[in-house]
Amino acid sequence: MSNKKVNNSSLKSNTDIESYSSDIWNKNNVMNSNINSDKDNFTIMMPPPNVTGSLHIGHALNMTLQDILSRFWRLNNKNVLWQPGTDHAGIATQMVVERKMNENNEPNRVEIGREKFLQKVWDWKEESGGLILNQLKRIGATADWSRERFTLDEGLSDAVKEVFVSLYNEGLIYRDKRLVNWDTKLETAISDLEVIQKDIKGHYWHFKYPILNSESHIIIATTRPETMFGDTGIAVHPEDKRYNKFIGKKALLPIINRELIIVGDEYADPEKGTGAVKITPAHDFNDFQVGKRHDLEIINILNIDGTLNKNVPKAYQGLSIFKAREKIINEISDLGLLDKIEDTLHTVPYGDRSDTVIEPLLTDQWFVDAKKLAGPAIKAVEEKETIFIPQSWENTFFEWMNNIEPWCISRQLWWGHRIPAWHASNGDIFVAKTYEEARKQAKEKYGNKEIDLQQDPDVLDTWFSSGLWPFSTLGWPYKSKYLEKHYPGNSLVTGFDIIFFWVARMMMFGIHFMKEPPFKEVYVHALVRDSKGNKMSKSKGNVVDPLDLMNKYGVDSVRFTLAALATHGRDIKLSEERIVGYRNFITKINNVSKYLIINNCSISIDFKLENTKLSINHWIINLLNNFSEKIYNDIKNYRFNEAANKIYQFVWHYYCDWYIEFTKSKINNNSETNNISAYVFSKILVLLHPISPFNTEFLYSNTHKFGPVLAKENWPIENKNLIIEKNNIEEINWIIAFINEIRSLRSILNIQYKSLININYLDLNKKYKNYLNDNLTIIKQLARVDNVVKVDKKIDEVAQIIIDKATFYIPVKGLIDIKSEFKRLNNDLSKLKTDINSIDNKLNNKKFIQNAPKDIIEEQKNRKEKLESSVNRIMMALENINKK
Repeated sequence: MSNKKVNNSSLKSNTDIESYSSDIWNKNNVMNSNINSDKDNFTIMMPPPNVTGSLHIGHALNMTLQDILSRFWRLNNKNVLWQPGTDHAGIATQMVVERKMNENNEPNRVEIGREKFLQKVWDWKEESGGLILNQLKRIGATADWSRERFTLDEGLSDAVKEVFVSLYNEGLIYRDKRLVNWDTKLETAISDLEVIQKDIKGHYWHFKYPILNSESHIIIATTRPETMFGDTGIAVHPEDKRYNKFIGKKALLPIINRELIIVGDEYADPEKGTGAVKITPAHDFNDFQVGKRHDLEIINILNIDGTLNKNVPKAYQGLSIFKAREKIINEISDLGLLDKIEDTLHTVPYGDRSDTVIEPLLTDQWFVDAKKLAGPAIKAVEEKETIFIPQSWENTFFEWMNNIEPWCISRQLWWGHRIPAWHASNGDIFVAKTYEEARKQAKEKYGNKEIDLQQDPDVLDTWFSSGLWPFSTLGWPYKSKYLEKHYPGNSLVTGFDIIFFWVARMMMFGIHFMKEPPFKEVYVHALVRDSKGNKMSKSKGNVVDPLDLMNKYGVDSVRFTLAALATHGRDIKLSEERIVGYRNFITKINNVSKYLIINNCSISIDFKLENTKLSINHWIINLLNNFSEKIYNDIKNYRFNEAANKIYQFVWHYYCDWYIEFTKSKINNNSETNNISAYVFSKILVLLHPISPFNTEFLYSNTHKFGPVLAKENWPIENKNLIIEKNNIEEINWIIAFINEIRSLRSILNIQYKSLININYLDLNKKYKNYLNDNLTIIKQLARVDNVVKVDKKIDEVAQIIIDKATFYIPVKGLIDIKSEFKRLNNDLSKLKTDINSIDNKLNNKKFIQNAPKDIIEEQKNRKEKLESSVNRIMMALENINKK
């Protein structure tokens, strides 16, 4: 605490305030963890953004929530490690560099070769790869930037090799020929997360497949005629009476007359298409499983660029998919085997990077036996070693993990972790961390025979290396103090879309290699949507740029808005109106600061909280203690919205609307109130700091000089030396209730603000009389009251209010027209009841409840609650007006 004169200079721009705060945090090493600290640790892993990325609104939410936690636990005396870094983003980065080379008319990557191309990517990374991290710093992210990691840096690369070789030796990594999502433009396998499902207007082509040695046909409906040369069977439902007589027979594939066995399989849906399904095991994931069940031949008809290969008739070889489709349809029509064409809307997979149709393709790839690794991760969640918040996301985790398939970890790219496997010309594979180790293995097998070894050209899926993030960033596979101190971590904050792709991977790898889950709690935040609840997309033109919002309204306003809207289980509807509202709140904080400066409010060196005497000061300190504890519990339990709303309520409603108004008459001549005003404001800045750090830091350490660095202060806790008098609290709460009832009555009865009112009472106990006498000045000011007096009898035309058991009468004769007000209030009441009945009809309608979005239903319930509150107020007013 300080009695230094406050700095009355006001910086004009948010940029100045943000720069000041960032500088003071950097100069005082606020963000750095301390490996030698004896404090309890709080460890949180930053989901590494793509090195190609730039800040979007999802990043802004995710990083704001992580920063709130990091700042909060620092204020609560924890040694915080928020581990930052970036992901090498294999496909995205390779595309960026190739596009740049093309724009510069440079030779392509194949022409310059792998080594030179990779050097170009590293050069790009050094020049442009830090953009996203600078943007994260702009939003206030206090990660330990001194420990920044990159998924391709040397230490993490060692971890990747160690894991790959270990899992291979354990039989958990293997090479196999299986179907994968294949991007024909990028010519690589991609993960499910990189596939976007689009609803496309297309057609069902109904083809007649002749039954062998019969005049009959079986009609197949397909949206992908070009795959028919890969057909090796036809499936019908065993109980489909139309077709089960054909089970075991053969049909002829049109054009090439390949014999196709007709099998009974429940995969064929009698209600879909014609009920008969052509089975193309090499080009459809479901068909692949049907093919395995019935031992059907697997025929791949595609080259890696999406053209048809040598397994199709010569006239079709080399054609693109769509050229082949057109030719097949024409030829089948000429053969008289085209039954009909039907319009349809169907879902087609597209690559999110290439925006080209994704083809299931049978290729040689590297896989992880994810099923075996998933078991311990499932058990960890079941036994609450790792807890999902909200808990409902556990169901999503279990659903994915219990149905997990082998994980394809190889990618046909150049940028990434190259697979540590070496191929001999005879097909043998040697997996090792280095070429020298691979040669040693070959020598042990072949003796001194000279064998040429070529490293596998593929790289690993980005999710493989990022799955090691919680321990590879701490130094594993080598011994490390950071690894001992910070594994396992405390929290992970992430979006729901990567629970399976990243969270699950980290849990599988963490438990397998570190013998315990990598984090204790996983907070899954919602999706940020536009103000109407629509998902943001460039095609819709409703994408919000957080950098634009920060430039316009200030970082603190954006952060506060995101926190205030981060409700468990509900998507965030972001609108500029909400940001404007919270910017006004930040402005309110700054106006309070100016008010305190004008009135010379500061914390004296000799100030002792335990010497506080005045009721109003006891009241505000008691509220500070209560709110501090509640906000602590809210942030601790990831209830960010409730924490934001409570600090908003405490500052605006209690501190500004009541405390400052109550103390205006005392503040210039009462040193206790001057000290308490500043003291409580200093604690407000601490409570608000995790959510809106920039303005709070500036006001705390620069304007008021409450301390050297707010970010290194302590969370407010109750001072046990001050005995809060309950009678003082009761007195102020009673006066506030009294003023609120008067204001409410004035509002309902339309008593003009300029009109002073009198308040009468017939009898009153001593306690309430003392309350009135001690606070008469503030009652007159805030409730527009002329006087409060005892009368011998109740007069006519009065309105009545009751506070606890005390009854008061407000003469309204001459202030309002009683009959007109009665009529107006009854009309208002009738309209409100009609509106409530309308909402009840909706909420009691089963179809509405089943079909309406949850937020619409919730909106209707909230609206009903507000209407019922208005009804109660009006009914009370009607009951309390004496017309006699």
